[in-house]
Amino acid sequence: MTRIKLKHIDRFVDRHGRVRYYFRWNRGARIALPGSPGSPEFMAAYERAVIGETTETAPKLRGAPGTFDRLAQDYFSSPEFLRLGPTTQRAYRPVIERLIRDEGIGHRLVSEMTREHVKRMMAKRSATPGAANDMLKKLRILTHFAIDAGWRRDDPCTRLKMFAAGEFHTWTEEELDQYEREWPIGTTERLAFALLLHTGQRRSDVVSMSWGDVNDGTISVTPLKTRRSTGVKLWIPIHPALAEVLDTCEPHGGRILQTSFGSPFTSNGFGNFMADKIARAGLPDRCVTHGLRKAAARRLAEAGCTANEIAAITGHATLAEVSRYTKAAEQKKLARAAMARLGNGTSARLPNLVEKFGKINKLANENNGLTSEWRPVGDSNPCCSRERRAS
Repeated sequence: MTRIKLKHIDRFVDRHGRVRYYFRWNRGARIALPGSPGSPEFMAAYERAVIGETTETAPKLRGAPGTFDRLAQDYFSSPEFLRLGPTTQRAYRPVIERLIRDEGIGHRLVSEMTREHVKRMMAKRSATPGAANDMLKKLRILTHFAIDAGWRRDDPCTRLKMFAAGEFHTWTEEELDQYEREWPIGTTERLAFALLLHTGQRRSDVVSMSWGDVNDGTISVTPLKTRRSTGVKLWIPIHPALAEVLDTCEPHGGRILQTSFGSPFTSNGFGNFMADKIARAGLPDRCVTHGLRKAAARRLAEAGCTANEIAAITGHATLAEVSRYTKAAEQKKLARAAMARLGNGTSARLPNLVEKFGKINKLANENNGLTSEWRPVGDSNPCCSRERRAS
């Protein structure tokens, strides 16, 4: 029998003892060849590889259909996930992967998860409320995706309450003044502070602002968080306090904020920069960079702006977060108005409590055989022992 030697064939034995064959030409990419040499499928694949006709290999599937592993893979390649901004994608993926890994549910069927399972998962994370709440949010996203795909009919996360987690502190006016006293106009520290406070943007958007974005009394910015999903651009009027700071700068073609080496800040690098400068200003640990965005929203709410007007500056996609500022500001305004009305002559019509209780004591004393001149000694409580009897 004549034996034909095939060129450019690599032979390997994998860790399971299975022999695998690959075609490789002149250190190029290896092309897997099915079957064994001489078989019809092997020879057909070899001929295609020799003439350069390679078929695209199907993507490797993760887990069995209906499992959490397959659900995660499908979600990460779905339009729902790909429409999210890059920053949001980088935040979502590790939380979902960690959830599947830590709970060991990759091989489990999505349809078998119950409400009790989710409650136990939340209880395990009770020591870190923020992480527990974030896990629940991502699990809801996955289950809603599974419902849309027909993998299950209900959401086991429905009506499960989140833990009461701490929020970012909103800077007070005193804290804002303290930072400004430490870092005067003309410093990078004050420029960064003014951009954050007077535009109400996230640090990732502040570092991307360039001098080309400053035009006709506005700064234009497309928030990174919604850049891929909506692409909405904001035009933010320049506040007089920000204009005063910008007037001390020399405009150029690059980013407004630059490091001491003349290069643009990264988002994380800028966060570290601000953390250091806030600490050097003697401010408490609760004062963080994101708190300046909240302070901007608070100021707008206290100035009487509606939730939609605030969102036009801050760029919030939903009004849920913004409504908290407007409600707090409205409550303060209503409370002040109520107390002001109470002080406009209303207090004069309130009963004289001292006189009222004095009359009650007098009647009680007469009924108990006490003289009208009786007065309690020591404890003024009507229930105390009587000190003087009628003679």
